[in-house]
This record gives sequence, structure tokens and C-alpha cells, in this order.
Amino acid sequence: MKNLFEQSRSHWVRFDRYELKTTKDGKRYITPGKDAKPDVYNPMKEMPGMVVDALNAGLLMMARKPEAEVEKGVMDFVTRYGLLGLMTALPTTPSFMDYEAVYLPKNHFIKEEAMETEDYLSLFFPFEKLDLVKKGVESSWSVEGDRMMVALTMTFSDEPMAKNMSFQREYAEAYDWVAQQLKDWAFTLMTSIYYYADYDEAEEETRNLYRKAMAAFGGAVPTYHIELLDKPTIYWDFHSLLLGIQMMFSFLLVDEDRPLRLCKHCQKAFLSNRPNAVFCSPRCKNQYNVYKSRGKNNSSADNKDGE
Repeated sequence: MKNLFEQSRSHWVRFDRYELKTTKDGKRYITPGKDAKPDVYNPMKEMPGMVVDALNAGLLMMARKPEAEVEKGVMDFVTRYGLLGLMTALPTTPSFMDYEAVYLPKNHFIKEEAMETEDYLSLFFPFEKLDLVKKGVESSWSVEGDRMMVALTMTFSDEPMAKNMSFQREYAEAYDWVAQQLKDWAFTLMTSIYYYADYDEAEEETRNLYRKAMAAFGGAVPTYHIELLDKPTIYWDFHSLLLGIQMMFSFLLVDEDRPLRLCKHCQKAFLSNRPNAVFCSPRCKNQYNVYKSRGKNNSSADNKDGE
């Protein structure tokens, strides 16, 4: 993993503050906070920690934690790394602004296979609309007044228009959609772990269910090119943060040297240093042993009382 991605980069934008806003019909969205400052960064430098953080946010939902704890986990992830870029991740192409309509493969969030561009954009700009003109395959938009947004637009002028639009302050993603995507990744991890842990005891029907669940995991393959910087560098053309996380998660799932694991004590995902690791830290190992020891002592005391 280190050799494959250490000389690689991509660009994404995160704001220093996000907030939850609710539409008139009660739907909650995550959007940059008022006057929040954007930061252009290289997500590849945040891997694989970003994947682990995404999984742990999703595991809160798998463990049925209180909604307040789940919400905090989701918002902490978004604040650290930015929104997922669902607007460009869901269609068949991130360059959908160059087509008369938006075409969508099967996904968890939108049932329609095709949508009018304006209707699709309204899903991601529920509060404020962009200054956009769309006529057939031709489209244009302008940014005025906000110097930061103007600079950001110029920075990504060579990217698909929709990706550039998703970095604007007005852009928002449905909270439920972001949370569901994080939960889906956590489910995929648990499927992989439980399949091998339960293999000998499980019936073939159960194994097939695990296999089908894993077969549903996948996504579009990112493109890349080589840039001649101080040394040849792979530039990944991620048009959504979702795709970057998904690709790295895929590599981590099949990495035998440093496999993803669930801590036996705290039940958090972690990247192990050896294949047979079961604790994410010495602290969790010690706490688990103390808890186990107390349990045995309590059991012995109960038996004596019973005698």
C-alpha cells in the first residue's frame, strides 16, 4: 500500500466549519457554515486514516448508538475531510452538465434512472441556487462577490463543472445520505470480518449471504495521469471524495500485511500491524483483560455465595 500511494495526489476541498440546516419540508442537510473558510488539500495524504474514520463513524450506526452520538460522529468526519461529493459520485459521469439530462445507475438514494438537470441540482442546492444557465447541452454559471469562492472556482476551472460547483458554499448533502454511505462501508467491513470468523461454523446458505453482500460493494474506477513534479507522481482524478475512500477501502480490505480489524474491546475499526492483532491499542488490551478478570472474580464470588 505504501509503495502504491506514497507518490500520488489528488485535490479536494474541505471547509473549516459545517452545520446542519433543515428545509421547510423537514429534510436535514450538511452544508458549509456561514463565512466558513475553504481549504484545498490532498486526500491521499490522509489515507488510510480517512478510511478508518469513515468506518468508525458508520460503526456507530451498526452498533445502534444514540442519535446524538451518531450525529456527532458524522459531523466530525465531514468537518475533518469535507463532504463526500455525492452530486458527482452518483451519476454515470461527473461531467453530467455536458448532457441534456442526468443519468443514474442503481443507487441507495435516487430511484430515477434519469432526471432533468435542474431537478437533480435542486437535491444539492436546497437553500440557495447558483447563478446557472442551462440550455440543452450548453451550460454556464458565474460566481461574484465572494472572493474566496471566485478563487476556488478558478483553481478548479479545468475540472468538470459539477465538481467545481460542489465546492461552493451553497452546496449541501442530505444528512441521511451521508450517514447511510458511512454505514454501508461499515457493513462491508463487518461482512468481510464475520465471513472468515464464522466460516467453519456457518452453513453454506449463510456464507452465500455474506458473498452476495460483498459482491454488492464496488463503484466506478477512477482515472489517473502522471505528472512530472520533483519526481513522477500519480494524480488520481477523483471527482468525489466518496470514490477516493471507496478505492482505498478496497485495497485495505485485501491487504494481508496490515488488514482492517475490529477491536475486541472497543469495537472500533483499526489498521493492524500484524494479521492476528485483535486490539487497536495496548490500552484496549489492558482494559479488556481487567474487565475479563473482574468478570471471573464476580462469578467466583457468586458461586461462593451460592455455596
